[in-house]
Amino acid sequence: MTNLNNTTTSIDVQNKTKQAFVGLQMLFVAFGALVLVPLITGLDSNTALLSAGVGTLLFQLCTRKQVPIFLASSFAFIAPIQYGVATWGVAVTMGGLACTGLVYFALSILVKFKGAESLQKIFPPVVVGPVIIIIGMGLAPVAVDMALGKGSSYSYDDAVLVSMVTLLTTLSVAVFSKGIMRLVPIMFGISVGYILCLYLGLINFQPVLDAPWFSLPKLTTPEFKLEAILYLLPIAIAPAVEHVGGIMAISSVTSKDFLKKPGLHRTLLGDGIATSAASLLGGPPNTTYAEVTGAVMLTRNFNPNIMTWAAVWATAISFCGKVGAFLSTIPTIVMGGIMMLVFGSIAVVGMSTLIRGKVDVTEARNLCIISVVMTFGIGGMFVNVGEISLKGISLCAIVAIILNLILPKAKNYID
Repeated sequence: MTNLNNTTTSIDVQNKTKQAFVGLQMLFVAFGALVLVPLITGLDSNTALLSAGVGTLLFQLCTRKQVPIFLASSFAFIAPIQYGVATWGVAVTMGGLACTGLVYFALSILVKFKGAESLQKIFPPVVVGPVIIIIGMGLAPVAVDMALGKGSSYSYDDAVLVSMVTLLTTLSVAVFSKGIMRLVPIMFGISVGYILCLYLGLINFQPVLDAPWFSLPKLTTPEFKLEAILYLLPIAIAPAVEHVGGIMAISSVTSKDFLKKPGLHRTLLGDGIATSAASLLGGPPNTTYAEVTGAVMLTRNFNPNIMTWAAVWATAISFCGKVGAFLSTIPTIVMGGIMMLVFGSIAVVGMSTLIRGKVDVTEARNLCIISVVMTFGIGGMFVNVGEISLKGISLCAIVAIILNLILPKAKNYID
């Protein structure tokens, strides 16, 4: 009997060790994109790691630990964070971002009582698609400026060389590699760009040498300002609707219908709580990571415990000061090369949303919605209401929703 107990204990230890190792691998898959957002927006990378870990654990709590997905930094909020920090400062921006979780809560309640189909009526592809395109296209000038080294001490020749080598490496890995490598093109691109910068003597290691091994992540106490909240709230619509696609994807991979159990209302609530919690800590809002879903499909590791381990690893690493210091040494020209692909990919997601939704862009109603949203977004339209100004992605989202609700559908439209 004693031998049987010892054998069982040994097997349990082996299983947990394996899960811990696979969880670290999942974090590695997400790592490049996870730290990319804070590096671009100027937030603390260690705080982003902490908020990703905490957010994933909160999501698991809301979904009763049934869905094997990992949550981390959302690309949709890059431009809004940059604008918010420049306009109101980090604390007010974090306060506004924390409130974006309310959008998820509202959608969760809607789905709970009206069903998942209700989202399709309010946020059809003709609304979500162009808004996502604007998110990507609005960031294109930022990517080009960083790739050219504008506003930095790097020479034009060094900047173009490094950014283009980084971009080509990322493209090559994304297209030609196989297996797990294909899921981490950002990591490879950053690594090659970083090595090239080392060769060119563009990196200062002193911050890494000076940083302690153990340090607390940089936490921010949020402040709340109505203008910032109203600016940031509508932006959450696009990633919230994308969340539905993410849950459908992981359902397909695992052959389980997570839309029914634990239910889309629970996953939306979990994503919203994770987003608010991340911002309250001073990190970027969270979203479900498609890269990790791809890794789950590739490795066939469907156990949600693996994501628990990934979250634990992210939290633990966030307390290592040298990790944050090392990430801060990555030159902006390296990030510029990566962003030219990443931001363009966001726009492509918007295009694919229109295509998958079979949106007839030549039909008058659809043409009007898409045209106005694209013009407002790219042209920089803004509307002042008293002391509050609506602009950018938030204005585009609101305009798209209103036009979709008030413009009559074509007679041959089938709901």
